[in-house]
Amino acid sequence: MEKPKVISFSLPPSFPNKEEYFEKLIDEKYSFKKILNLLLLMILFSFLYGVAVGSYHSFAQAIAAGVKIPVLFSLALIICLPALFIIQYTLGSKLKLFQMVSVIISGFVLTTSIMVSFIPIVIFFLLTGGNYYFLQLLHIAIVILSGFFGMRMIIEALKYSCEKLGVYPKIGVTVFKFWFVILAIVGIQLAWNLRPFTGDQGKPFALFREYEGNFYAAIIYSINQLLEGNSELDTKNKIPKENTKQDSLFLLKR
Repeated sequence: MEKPKVISFSLPPSFPNKEEYFEKLIDEKYSFKKILNLLLLMILFSFLYGVAVGSYHSFAQAIAAGVKIPVLFSLALIICLPALFIIQYTLGSKLKLFQMVSVIISGFVLTTSIMVSFIPIVIFFLLTGGNYYFLQLLHIAIVILSGFFGMRMIIEALKYSCEKLGVYPKIGVTVFKFWFVILAIVGIQLAWNLRPFTGDQGKPFALFREYEGNFYAAIIYSINQLLEGNSELDTKNKIPKENTKQDSLFLLKR
């Protein structure tokens, strides 16, 4: 087998070479260098996308988001991977730790590479006046779509290990789907703790902010603000719509 380079952009699979790619992933030869290569690609792609996310606010926010998104993916992987490996091992998986890590990180690489492919669309909306709430929902949609394809690729790699190589239990694929739900929950909580990413232009730069509520409440609030058609001026001034109405009625009464 050809010795892998430190960074190789030929790793993300396409449909014609899918099985060949899975064989390279699971092969124990050069496993450490393969993992390092995948990890560097994931960090690079997630950093680029983070810069695009934070560029809505300022240069400082762009760099901060560029650093925080790779940290988010890395922490989610570190927190959740041990549980998956131990459970798969007890189910009879013959995949070693390095092989399992290679498979999982490859899904993260595909996820982040798809996210990077959306950067021109993100820039388009930045230049054409996309508001804060719209961009928040856009980024969430991009991450969900990209994550779907990334996790689908991991499932196909595990199925290949089961059906073609016989080193992975069939039930392990089902268990992985439940693990992915846990990964998503952990990732959402980490993202909430690491916010802001996009950065509200009505507020000064801050590496971390404390907000009340939770991620799901923030999504509902963003959708409401977008549907109500609140302008960017309202966002910057932070004047609640209800307060504006009350002030108008008070003036009319006087």
